[in-house]
Amino acid sequence: MDFLALSVLTEAVGAGSLAAAARRLHITPMAATRSLSGLERELGVRLLHRTTRSLSLTDEGQVFLAHAQALLEEREAALASVRPAEAGATGRLRLTASTAFGRKVVAPALVAFMQCHPEVRVDLVLTDSVVDLVGEGLDLGIRIARLSESSLVARRLGASPRGLFATPGYLAAAGTPMQAADLASHECLALAGAGHWALGEAGQQASVRAEGRFTANTIEGLHQACLGGLGIAMLSRWDVADEVARGLLAEVRLAEGEPEPLAIWAVYPTRRMVPAKVRLFIRFLAERLEA
Repeated sequence: MDFLALSVLTEAVGAGSLAAAARRLHITPMAATRSLSGLERELGVRLLHRTTRSLSLTDEGQVFLAHAQALLEEREAALASVRPAEAGATGRLRLTASTAFGRKVVAPALVAFMQCHPEVRVDLVLTDSVVDLVGEGLDLGIRIARLSESSLVARRLGASPRGLFATPGYLAAAGTPMQAADLASHECLALAGAGHWALGEAGQQASVRAEGRFTANTIEGLHQACLGGLGIAMLSRWDVADEVARGLLAEVRLAEGEPEPLAIWAVYPTRRMVPAKVRLFIRFLAERLEA
């Protein structure tokens, strides 16, 4: 099977047009069209509905896309298995991360990684929603959460300690809470649908009601509200390190202890023949988190 045609199909779906796919693959639009037409003739089905303005998968295309992606991944893994280790990573790395962690940690790490591996190209998807890695054709997900049971492979990269933070101005006006019960008289900035905070060590945690006039569906929203002086928010230390150092935020320490830390995970679809680009970036990111 023609691997160029498979690449045209997957790139066209990802980019939204054959012209964009051609640019990504460094071929002419005519060559992309011919490759895709040849693949459709070989399969005996139409894979894409194409007009001058839009492109969408047919039912057969929806079914075949996952196989095309798998074939391309197998090809890349086969080539990587015989490529000298010093050759480094190559190909397109598709990954996802949460908006805040992606912007502050993952994106800068990718810049450094791409400088070390000039043959790597990256598609980074930043979202606070859980993404279906297989369904979206992604190689890797970086998640900060308690992982639920799934068929994905997970590697722990490090800890993500959290704390309670507020502006000095808010604490001067509302007072600084000293214990969990004091939070009842404060504006607590919580994620929508998460009305309790767990404080203290595992097994000895106190569950504290966190209520206030402001909620958000993303950590970024809570972070900005906290910086605006609206109240106390539970935020990751990596997310507020700069603001704490500049005196824009202050940590609130309660007698019950700190919020339970979360873990940073790399998740990917399978252990079998993991591409070099994925293995090397996971190692690269883990080393940066440990530094």
